[in-house]
Amino acid sequence: MSEHKVAIVTGSGKRRVGSQVAAALAARGYALAIHYRTSEAEARETAATVAAQHSVATQLVQADLGDESAVKRLVEDVYEQFGRVDVLVNCAAIWNRRPLEEVRAADVREHFETNLLGTFLMCQHVGLKMVQQPEGGCIVNIGDWADVRPYRDYAAYFPSKAAIPGLTRVFAVELGVRNPRVRVNAILPGPVLLPPELPQDEKEQVIAATLVKREGSPAHIAAAVLHFIDNDFVTGTCVPVDGGRSVFANGL
Repeated sequence: MSEHKVAIVTGSGKRRVGSQVAAALAARGYALAIHYRTSEAEARETAATVAAQHSVATQLVQADLGDESAVKRLVEDVYEQFGRVDVLVNCAAIWNRRPLEEVRAADVREHFETNLLGTFLMCQHVGLKMVQQPEGGCIVNIGDWADVRPYRDYAAYFPSKAAIPGLTRVFAVELGVRNPRVRVNAILPGPVLLPPELPQDEKEQVIAATLVKREGSPAHIAAAVLHFIDNDFVTGTCVPVDGGRSVFANGL
């Protein structure tokens, strides 16, 4: 069994929120299971970077998280190497922009399988391992602040993320009653990683719709993950990290 605490971060191969979360955990001394679906080269780069900077053990794990057998294999592989999982952060997600007229059932199904089913299966199979650990564990899911105020052209995406708060509460209960030291929470990000193809005028509108009048960064999400790890009296909660956008009456 690993002498160090161990974290699985899904969707941490590409340089997005997941890789920043992985780096923050590595800085804390966590050994890392870095998950990717197709971006193997980027995942290897992420693993090499965090290992060099923080001298932590890393493991690359590939899986389509909508495939239950693949998730089971991923979890078993991590436990075979490290013998424990202390933190799971579910960052893997897709968000494809498409006008409602062009959305097909396959689009909706793809978003639900990646964003919701994948999160569910990881919570289930890692969580049931955590309840067997005397020290328990901490799970952090990633939702979206705008599930209550969705904007146009993401009709396939938002329903899949709107279910994350409910899923989080379900697993907080299901796992917590089995082991009170297992906690499950969620982060609802705002504009922390705007798409590079977003037109400048839309970007300015998004920033103006926050109370802090600036774009956030994946580092803000990583800081929120660390907060949930550190505060062991918090479970079943969903915290917006959105610069006040969700409460700003004049927001978009």
